[in-house]
Amino acid sequence: MPELNLSGLVKTFGPARALDGAALSLRGGEVHALMGENGAGKSTLIRILAGLETADSGAVTLDGAPLRLGSPALAEAAGFRFLHQELQVVPALSVAENMHLARPYPHRFGLVDWPALHKAATAALARLGTTHIDPRAMMGSLGTGDQMLVRIAATLLTEGAAPWAYVMDEPTAALTGTEAARLFEAIAALKAAGAAILYVSHRMDEVMTLSDRITVLRDGRHVATRDRSATTRDEIIRDMTGRDLTDLFPRRIPATAEPVLSVRDLRAAGLGPLSFDVAAGEVLGVAGLSGSGREVLLRALIGAVPRKGDLSLRGAALATDPAGTWAQGLAYVPPERRTEGVMPRRALAETVVLPHLGRLSRLGFIRRRAATRLVARLARDVRLKASGPDQPVAELSGGNQQKVLFARALAGDPAVLLLDEPTRGVDVGAKFDIYALIRDLAAKGNAVIMVSSDLPELIGLSDRIAVLAAGRITGTLPAAGLTEAALLTACYQRES
Repeated sequence: MPELNLSGLVKTFGPARALDGAALSLRGGEVHALMGENGAGKSTLIRILAGLETADSGAVTLDGAPLRLGSPALAEAAGFRFLHQELQVVPALSVAENMHLARPYPHRFGLVDWPALHKAATAALARLGTTHIDPRAMMGSLGTGDQMLVRIAATLLTEGAAPWAYVMDEPTAALTGTEAARLFEAIAALKAAGAAILYVSHRMDEVMTLSDRITVLRDGRHVATRDRSATTRDEIIRDMTGRDLTDLFPRRIPATAEPVLSVRDLRAAGLGPLSFDVAAGEVLGVAGLSGSGREVLLRALIGAVPRKGDLSLRGAALATDPAGTWAQGLAYVPPERRTEGVMPRRALAETVVLPHLGRLSRLGFIRRRAATRLVARLARDVRLKASGPDQPVAELSGGNQQKVLFARALAGDPAVLLLDEPTRGVDVGAKFDIYALIRDLAAKGNAVIMVSSDLPELIGLSDRIAVLAAGRITGTLPAAGLTEAALLTACYQRES
């Protein structure tokens, strides 16, 4: 089996040292997890492997021989393939055509040989164990998970030796449970065929299930490489953060009995009718399987999708449009920060103040000093790590981008905070900050409605958990003393 070794890697960007003696070994036939908080150096190491950056110093060897990785072409020739969370696909082309984007189409008599194209695509999908995807289907008709499987299968079209090393960066961040399960089956097939998978994820459960070995970076340095079977979640967290997170979920503060948001007979896009109240200081969790309606609920409340029903906030009828609901005291943190939340190339301050321009403006002009003071205060409140309000959002880590969205939500002093997958794609340290922030907001009297697919997160943060199935609330469970198994069982039982 091939073996890749990286040792003593150093990489600086101006005065900042992104890697400071980082090390990693990768063997064929294994899943090797690369862990670390945002800013630990994982992305820089991956960019060096991909040939997008060159290390200032250090050694890279393959089977003991020096390996030069100065360009993407050299990385591909060395047998590396990279799979990112944001897939580059052409929705209007078929699956087979997308699989051949990086290679010549087969031709016959000067024309595209469509039967050969489809046959090659079918064979590659079958090698991956992915037989449910029709190579003639339009790529845009597939879910994100199946699109990812197509991109993996495309690497198996290579004539001769197949790629031996796959780098997967947060591959399940936007996948449903079923899609993630299919990806895991594909990973198992690649591993069985002798490939190595370098797996980067903030989802500890995935890492502890899939990986054979785990390497942790902190501040650009190699902290530890451990066999997964001989380590624990707590040890990995300690390696990543340098501290024990024994109190990951802050203690609950009793909510008041006074409802701040009242929902009666809500209907929207396959949702409802459903009714519930949320009290000031309460965290109401929402659980449910994919397609249960949890994806629509918060968008309906904020007015992003058409809805019907009797909804009131602090006794006043709730507006039906996002601008109106934000102005009344509802705030929303969407599940996909990059596509639905931040403006990556703009200053972080612009994302924070965007829904609040009305009260920050006078005679049509933004009051710059007032906006700057607001952003500075909110940055402190959410523990945002940034060089200043003018730093582009794209330069921030995932956890800090998420904190920018929290700052935007809090800028209007909301009565109710709507959180959809609030810690998706952030590291464990940033999760701790976000959990503390949510509990602090509840302690100050804010109501919180939180949708999450992370069951420990739901149980640890919520006061009550509403279970959704087929667009309706089928039960509401107290979170205290609730187990993950009991909550998952409730989701499945009520779905059937």
